[in-house]
Amino acid sequence: MTEGNPLRLILQFAFPLLLGNLFQQTYNIVDAAIVGQFLGPNALAGVGASSSVQFLILGFCIGVCAGFAIPIAQRFGAGDMKSLKKYVFHSVFLTGIFAVVLTIVCCILCNNILRLLRTPEDIYANAYIYLLVIFIGIPFTLLYNLTAGILRAVGDSRTPFIFLAVSTVANIGLDIFCITVLHWGCMGAAIATVASQAVSGILCLIFIVRKMKFLLPTKYDKRIQGGYIFSLLGMGLPMGMQYSITAIGSMVMQSANNALGSVYVSGFTAGMKIKQFTMCPFDALATAVSTFCGQNYGAGDVPRIRKGVFLGLAIAVLYGIFAGLILIFFGRPMSLLFVSADSSAVLDASAQYLRAMGFFYWSLGILGVARMCTQGLGYSNLTIASGAIEMVARIIMSLFVVPVYGYTAICYTDQSAWFSACLYIVPVCFLCIRRIEKQLKKA
Repeated sequence: MTEGNPLRLILQFAFPLLLGNLFQQTYNIVDAAIVGQFLGPNALAGVGASSSVQFLILGFCIGVCAGFAIPIAQRFGAGDMKSLKKYVFHSVFLTGIFAVVLTIVCCILCNNILRLLRTPEDIYANAYIYLLVIFIGIPFTLLYNLTAGILRAVGDSRTPFIFLAVSTVANIGLDIFCITVLHWGCMGAAIATVASQAVSGILCLIFIVRKMKFLLPTKYDKRIQGGYIFSLLGMGLPMGMQYSITAIGSMVMQSANNALGSVYVSGFTAGMKIKQFTMCPFDALATAVSTFCGQNYGAGDVPRIRKGVFLGLAIAVLYGIFAGLILIFFGRPMSLLFVSADSSAVLDASAQYLRAMGFFYWSLGILGVARMCTQGLGYSNLTIASGAIEMVARIIMSLFVVPVYGYTAICYTDQSAWFSACLYIVPVCFLCIRRIEKQLKKA
């Protein structure tokens, strides 16, 4: 990505990512659709009651793996294959440690987490078994995100998409089989998701071993070195923490919404699934621009970095306006995918949430691109503050505004967080580019 038309390269890289993200979200959508249609609104609420916790834990996993991929992208852009292999080895080593620790801790605390979220008793059993199985599958989440992140760091966004597409088809079949044939309920939906994630991760790993041998560490590279450990943790932990800090605010919001009753939990869950699906272009674009910036930082081309950031922001705003209009005018009909037509109260709640979000959806695109670019340039530590701002905004809304305005306040909580974080991260992103420019001129 260091040569050629930036717009074309970014879009070419983003397109497989977009398809991959859409397939990944299909995991959750298929779960919710089958659970909602076959098991009813209460089961759907059980699946969605812990969505903020899943974002907290799984988001941390995704963030850490994305951070580990940054120095790999930079070394690849600089043509330093020796250091690249060492970074690959150390990223695998650290990911294995995270997999063991996170799985054990999360499984032990599963019950406490749901109680902390004030999960309603009529959906508690479904919420517990679903969340527990998802936690057991954490190693597979880490496996896919690490291997896919490594492939994307060296410019291959197509292969992770193909394997994710295969696993999504498997997920649909397993969902139907586990729920309608084996009658495993919400547990079956979670098992299908974890099994499908395992398939995509294992396929990526096999592809790297067989086809991407330049990534494989040699015997000399397989020695633990503190410098590489600290460098990877310096990239991965801030990105993981940024996701987690953001999720803490979402957990407070989830708790406030759970306290409003299962109707609003079901409506919020349906709306969240649609929101996550329409967010996929934002995520793909932000990752593409981040990789573009990381490789060109390795090549020392600051004007090209700046051009990539401007293109990313422009595309994000245009898509945000388009998607926002879709959410405003078609939110209720789309909610019928998860909720039957006779559950009018749940449909109304979902439509209200999506309609309110649509007016400010463009700000989420700006936030994602600016934040990922800052991370791709190696300033992951500075992005933690943007996550903290989001967290504070959600907490303030949940603790002080929701008690007064109820579900209406829930519908505007995310937007307040996005807009507030934008005010910080956009200027920081351009300050980082200017700092890099000065450093390269001195060198």
